[in-house]
Amino acid sequence: MEEQRKLQLATDFYQLSVSNVYFEKGFKDRKAVFDVFIRRNPFEGGYSVFAGLEQVIEYINNLRFEEDDIALLKENHPELTDGFLDYLREFKFSGEIYAMEEGEIFFPTEPVLRVKTNLIEAQIIETAILAIINHQSLIATKASRIVSAAGTYAPVLDFGLRRAHGTEAGLYGSRACIIGGCVGTSNVEAEYKWDTVSKGTISHAFIMAFDSELEAFRAYAKYNPDNLILLADTYDTLGSGIKNAIKVFNEEREAGRLKGSYGIRLDSGDLTYLSVKAREMFDEAGFESAVISASNDLDEFIISDLRNQGAKIGMYGVGTKMITADGTSALGGVYKLAAIERDGKLSPKIKVSNDPIKITNPGYKKVLRFYDNLTNVAIADLITLNDEVIDDTKPLTIYHPVHTWKKRTIENFHVKELLKPIFVDGKQVYNSPKLSEIRENHMVARSTFWPEFLRLINPSEYHVDVSDKLFDIKKDLLASVQK
Repeated sequence: MEEQRKLQLATDFYQLSVSNVYFEKGFKDRKAVFDVFIRRNPFEGGYSVFAGLEQVIEYINNLRFEEDDIALLKENHPELTDGFLDYLREFKFSGEIYAMEEGEIFFPTEPVLRVKTNLIEAQIIETAILAIINHQSLIATKASRIVSAAGTYAPVLDFGLRRAHGTEAGLYGSRACIIGGCVGTSNVEAEYKWDTVSKGTISHAFIMAFDSELEAFRAYAKYNPDNLILLADTYDTLGSGIKNAIKVFNEEREAGRLKGSYGIRLDSGDLTYLSVKAREMFDEAGFESAVISASNDLDEFIISDLRNQGAKIGMYGVGTKMITADGTSALGGVYKLAAIERDGKLSPKIKVSNDPIKITNPGYKKVLRFYDNLTNVAIADLITLNDEVIDDTKPLTIYHPVHTWKKRTIENFHVKELLKPIFVDGKQVYNSPKLSEIRENHMVARSTFWPEFLRLINPSEYHVDVSDKLFDIKKDLLASVQK
C-alpha cells in the first residue's frame, strides 16, 4: 500500500539549506514579506483565475516535521546543523497570510497571496504554495475560457481525469475546472471531497460488449432512466446511432419512464454537421428537449468555431485540453521577497533584472479594484502600500506602470480590497466557501469585466497601476542599485 504523502517535505532542498544559514546567522526571528504573483497571463489571454487557496490553508495547518523526517535529513544532509534540525522539530507557522478569494480574476504583477512572517517560515513554505496555486490557477483559467466560449446555454463538464498528469493532478484539476465554471466532473473522487456530483454518459466499450447497438441502448436505458445520454458514434452516427436512440426514447416515453435528462453524445466526426442533423431528426420525432452533447479533444477555440458554424450542441464534455491546460504548460507564478525587517521596521526590497518584466514591486502591499458606480463594472486595479487610503469621493489619475505617458482619470467609483486575511499570528481566520460557492463567485467576478478583457484572442490590456508612493519607492531603489 502506498504510504501517505509528506507535504512537509514537498519542498526544494535549497529552502532548507538557506534556512539553515538563516538560523545559524541569527535571522530566525527576522520578519520578511513575500508576494506570489505572475508576470504574464497564460494562453496569451487577458486574465487569470485564482484557485488553490483551500489546499494552501490545509497545508499550513498541517505543516509539522516528524522525527522520521528529521532522521532522514540528518542522515542525508550532514550540512544541516543540529540546532536547525532541533528548530524544525518545533516548527509551526506563526505569521500572517493574506490572499485573494478563490475564483477571483487577477492580472500580472498583482500579489494574489502575501506572506509576512520570519524568514525561515517564509522560505520553507514557498515551494508547496507555488505548486498548489500554479497548478489550480492555470487549470481554472483554462476552464474559465472554455466555459466562456461555450456560452450561457451550453454547460461544460470536466472529462479529464484519465488524461491528467496523475490521479492527484486529476483530482485537484477537477476542482479547478469547477471553479472555472464547469457544472460537474466525471471524477468520482471529487464527489467524495467536495460538494459536487460526478456525471458521465456511456462508453464505446459498453456498446461493443452487446450483440447490437440497440440492445446496448435498451440495457442502459433500463438502469439509467433519469440520465439517458447515449453515445451515438460507435458505428454509424446518422445511419444507426441517432435512429436507435430515437427508437429507445420512444419506448421509454411510451412506458412513462422518459422524465429526466435524455439525449446523445457525439465523440467524433464533423460535430457541426452531425449536431445539426441530429437536431432535425430529434425534432421531427417529437424529442425537442433531447440534449445533444459533444466531446472529442475540445478546447475554447474549437467550441467557439462550433458555435460560429451554427452547431446545435447543448453540452460539452472537455477532457485532455482542459485538465492539462493545453497551450500553456505552466502558470509561472513566482514568490518574491518584497520587504525585510531592519531595526524593527520593514524595509522594501527589489529584485532587479536586465529583463524589465522581472523587476519586482517592493514593499508591504495590497491590491485595490475600482468599480464604476453606475455599471458596477471593473475600471482598473491599483497596487498600493498597505497603509495607503484611497479617497473614492475624489477623481483619481492612474498611469501605465511602464509607459507612464499613458494615463486616465477615473471618478464616480467604489473600491474593493482584494487581499483578505487568511492567517493572522499563525491562526486561521478565514473559512473556505463550498466549491459550488467558489464557482459562483468566479462567475460573478467574470461578469464585472467588459468582454474586451476576456476575449480569447487579442484581448485588451486591463489597467493595473502602482500608487505614486509605491512608484517613488521603486524608482529610488532602482536608482540606488544603479549607483
